[in-house]
Amino acid sequence: MTTIPLRERARPPTGDELAQIPWFPALSQSEQDRACDALVVTEAAPGDTICRIGRQATYWFGLVDGLLKMSNDDSQGPVITFTGVAPGGWFGEGTVLKREAYRYNIQALRKSRVAGLPSDTFHWLIEHSLGFNRFVMLQLNERLGQFIAAREIDRLNDPDLRVARSLASLVNPVLYPSVGEVLRITQQELAYLVGLSRQRVNEALKALEAQGAIQVEYGGLRVLDLMALRTAQRR
Repeated sequence: MTTIPLRERARPPTGDELAQIPWFPALSQSEQDRACDALVVTEAAPGDTICRIGRQATYWFGLVDGLLKMSNDDSQGPVITFTGVAPGGWFGEGTVLKREAYRYNIQALRKSRVAGLPSDTFHWLIEHSLGFNRFVMLQLNERLGQFIAAREIDRLNDPDLRVARSLASLVNPVLYPSVGEVLRITQQELAYLVGLSRQRVNEALKALEAQGAIQVEYGGLRVLDLMALRTAQRR
């Protein structure tokens, strides 16, 4: 059976999907009209690649629902996951700004709805919308902090700390405003993102739950103390 490319599955966003785009309310009515005419939404199946290393960036992407991972190219050695992308997150603005090719892969870990804004419309909004510029500037600043934290996580030998800091990144209220207090993620998905076995992730979650930082629920977990996840130390 022939797989239909993601772009050919694209459709206009629904009203509910527009309401989940965090930068949309910052636009004026005319800017919203222009963005709405250009935005598309597509359904990605598990394993689908949304962005591929070396491919020119033609869209700025956001995750409406689901879970994505950002990683390197396995042709250059072992796969390294840089970060996960949770609902409400928009990514790749630096690449689109510079009109470059992607230096990372973005892949769906589960069935996901992905929105795309064409790069030409992105640049038009950069040139005409103060509200859009503020959003992108905040994104870039927060993204810098995220990747500094990711480098720190890579050097941690304590699995409990790796899980704590990775969870803190996934519930970042600026980068992933649609998550809220409850992160819908399985232990296996978290294991893929953190680079640990599912069994070891389970042990770390139990330890974090005993500390009062999280509460494990059916289909995910509830964050009770975000600061505790961000500042967790070796015991």
